[in-house]
Amino acid sequence: MSVSSTNATSSALTSATSSSTNPKGTLGKDDFMKLLLVQLQYQDPTSPMDTEKILTQTSQLAALESSDNTKTALENLSAALGTAQQFSTISAIGKTADLGSDAISLTKGSTSTFEVYFPKSIQDGTISIKDSNGATVKTLSIGTNPSGVYQFTWDGTDQAGNQANGGIYHVTADYADQSGATQTTRLGAYPIESIKFDKGTAYAKLGSNYVSLDKISEVY
Repeated sequence: MSVSSTNATSSALTSATSSSTNPKGTLGKDDFMKLLLVQLQYQDPTSPMDTEKILTQTSQLAALESSDNTKTALENLSAALGTAQQFSTISAIGKTADLGSDAISLTKGSTSTFEVYFPKSIQDGTISIKDSNGATVKTLSIGTNPSGVYQFTWDGTDQAGNQANGGIYHVTADYADQSGATQTTRLGAYPIESIKFDKGTAYAKLGSNYVSLDKISEVY
């Protein structure tokens, strides 16, 4: 290759790596094809480029293009599988999601609002709020209601009307359904009403809140 050919190749390489469309300077198959064409254009007529060398560079271009196509196909497949996995969560609608905890937090002197799901209709019953030792601190009346998710507000006092200490408390419920059978439930388990997607993340509607799927410990 002549000096002018070398300079032309160098110039093409510089142009390829400094182009605004390739700011990181990564060479693709089009860049290598441009270099090959520049080499052929500026080759010395008295000492033309070796045919074997041209074939080698051409095969390298083919391998590079095949690699790029494989990478693109894998990226598309990954995106399709991710979308399919997200939409498969729609089948969970109507099932029960368990958050794995029946706990609420109370700051002394404040109130605490929470929701409890009752799978069967309620004839009568009570909500029990217990401390970490299992002692009942407060009970709340449930009333007579159809099955569903109901919101309750604890005013932060104990059964004697004194302010309860701040901390973690556990919420369970015992009730009789309309047939008179005894039922139990607790905070933290709710029916999945709908699924929404936001910026690639799936959220399940549990009661009045949307919860990301990674916060759910079990679906049944």
